[in-house]
Amino acid sequence: MSANPAAAPAKVRKKKARKKPKNEGGKRKKRKSQKAAPRARLSVPYDPHAPPTGKYLAALSLAALGVVYGDIGTSPLYAIRECFHGPHAIPPTPANVLGVLSLIFWSLVIVISVKYLAYVMRADHDGEGGILALMALACPPDAKGRRGPMVMILLGVFGSALLYGDGVITPAISVLSAVEGLEVAAPALHSFILPITIGILVGLFAIQRRGTERVGVAFGPVTLVWFIVLGVLGVRAIASRPEVITSAINPANAVSFFLANHWHGFVVLGSVFLVVTGGEALYADMGHFGARPIRVTWFTVVLPCLLINYMGQSALLLEKPSAASNPFYLLAPEWALFPLILLATMATVIASQAVISGAFSLSRQAVMLNYLPRMKIEHTSSREIGQIYVPTINWAMLIVTILLVLEFRSSSRLAAAYGIAVTATMVITSILAYRVATRNWGWSPWVAGSITAVFVVADLAFFGSNLLKIADGGWFPLALGLAVMTLMTTWKKGREILAERIAEITVPWGEFSKTIGQLIRVPGTAIYMTSQRDGTPPALMHNALHNRVLHEQTLFVMIQTEDRARIALSDRLSIEDVGNGCKRLTGRYGFTESPDIPALLEYAHTKGLVIDMDKTTFVLGRETLLATPRPGMALWREHLFAAMSRNAQRATTFFNIPPDRVMEIGVQIEL
Repeated sequence: MSANPAAAPAKVRKKKARKKPKNEGGKRKKRKSQKAAPRARLSVPYDPHAPPTGKYLAALSLAALGVVYGDIGTSPLYAIRECFHGPHAIPPTPANVLGVLSLIFWSLVIVISVKYLAYVMRADHDGEGGILALMALACPPDAKGRRGPMVMILLGVFGSALLYGDGVITPAISVLSAVEGLEVAAPALHSFILPITIGILVGLFAIQRRGTERVGVAFGPVTLVWFIVLGVLGVRAIASRPEVITSAINPANAVSFFLANHWHGFVVLGSVFLVVTGGEALYADMGHFGARPIRVTWFTVVLPCLLINYMGQSALLLEKPSAASNPFYLLAPEWALFPLILLATMATVIASQAVISGAFSLSRQAVMLNYLPRMKIEHTSSREIGQIYVPTINWAMLIVTILLVLEFRSSSRLAAAYGIAVTATMVITSILAYRVATRNWGWSPWVAGSITAVFVVADLAFFGSNLLKIADGGWFPLALGLAVMTLMTTWKKGREILAERIAEITVPWGEFSKTIGQLIRVPGTAIYMTSQRDGTPPALMHNALHNRVLHEQTLFVMIQTEDRARIALSDRLSIEDVGNGCKRLTGRYGFTESPDIPALLEYAHTKGLVIDMDKTTFVLGRETLLATPRPGMALWREHLFAAMSRNAQRATTFFNIPPDRVMEIGVQIEL
């Protein structure tokens, strides 16, 4: 940035307020184009610690069934098949079948039931879940704004970046695995599998704008039918080999499996992991529904039906080892095959919802924590503040998912790429959860360490077996995760450097206020958005320099993102009188909330600050960023940050500011 503010080239763009057309009564109508985007208003009461009960609990549980558990719920389509028919398959001998079944049983119990539902979901950040929320809990800022150990922060950022890889692979493998059932019923339809899959994926992402709640209400009953069918199919097969029930529960079968198969048994563990791949998305979706509905649904519907189906497939393999080519569909009688394919296709579409809605929550948290640029975030529920829709993320995921389908062309090939991102994230989650348990919950390091050790051993075993898939496609989610992490860390670092550059030319308010007497005071209110707590907003300095005027009422508005998921209404706004008709307003928001300036100003009325919006002008700074060799970031990262900044959502839209009341003042800043 230029050291002399006067030397910086400035441009002033005034957006003229157009007159609103009059209606028959002579009053002016508000044009639809000026209507503010719907937001969660400040007056909406929300208590994240009040668990839902009664009919509301039942409704949320049904919706959670359709959104949260679709991913785990469709694993029976391909998990056992990959163990005995995939590229790293083992022979479907009775000992191997019962060993794999025991591994599946204990994986679901240890990873999902104990680790996520009983342990990790205790770490809710004002009701919000996900790895970024966990990182915020594990690494709270100190008095100087510095967070915990950098390695913990980098782990959290990398784990969240990896979830985007899971978010694009899950829809691809889920829908493909269901549509491939057409080959079982009618091999001649093979050429239609990819077009049908792509068409279904386009439809899935297109309906996301209707919101998680509506999607969940529509998907919930279908998913309930799906789980019931899973159970019915399993019971039919278990009736012929009931010993699979006790064999699944007996961990000795899992131990014998490894002793007999050695290295090959470890390789197969990567396919066994497919049964728990929805665990991380389950935690990320906690903000959409809350912990209680998710737990109720798991223990009453999901876990029993999954176990029964896996036991049924194992019983079928004991009776007919050749069924390993597709044990799920071969569980069904021939007359039910086409209806089952249709139901499975619907279920796999729903399966993708868990990771899609989880990606929305993750993206909103990343934006508010300053790891991603501003982007459009739409709130889709007035009751659950966590239910949102992020168009940019939605369409980007659709494009990458379609490219994956066209590249890999089969669910078996995609299975090789699936899992490595989730296992890496699960390891990171265990580490961060240990830090939360010792720092936030007051657990002794021995107790927390013993519990964490069990989870980390399981996580690392799964991670190690999935590392063998890198050459077969596992490189993709890792590459995507590294790319997203690069974007996130570049944006975070770039914003810090930008704040330093702005601070270099910011004049302290005490010094600037001495020159106010030389300015012409004009009627009305001017609102300057600023990120400086004590300095003079750069836009005000340039406005005074070029126009020599100051409004009678001048407000400096600073938006501050707190290290909490949500902020109580009573703590939302503070007002400080800095003299000369100027006031400094600080709006506080949690990292799961979207700032709304008009609503904030409306709330200011309750604190005695009267603002006439018809006589108010918002003055915003618009920076043009220039990459330079100055210390800070590598030159290529500065160019990347500048490009991300140019494509970020406009501040007027992100803060819900009326566009016809805005004046922008541009300035060039050297990074």
